[in-house]
Amino acid sequence: MTAYAIRFTKQAVKDIEKLTPRLKEKLKVILQKQVAPNPRCGKRLVGDLAGFHSLGLSYEDRLVYSVDDDSRTVFVHGARTHNGD
Repeated sequence: MTAYAIRFTKQAVKDIEKLTPRLKEKLKVILQKQVAPNPRCGKRLVGDLAGFHSLGLSYEDRLVYSVDDDSRTVFVHGARTHNGD
């Protein structure tokens, strides 16, 4: 089975630019090794974020993404703190 394509929203690009170089590298590895081959590996979110998935980058930062199975694409929506900052 082929890996899913990864696409970024404008907000995700802004979030990623603010990450440290170490977290940027970790994000790259997570997307390539975990999310692209198995997009449902993240925690399924509920409530206002139902339909999205989340994976931890650090104690504070989370990767938030959605999956489109028809186009085999993962859309990254955010990569920053989940504590409201």
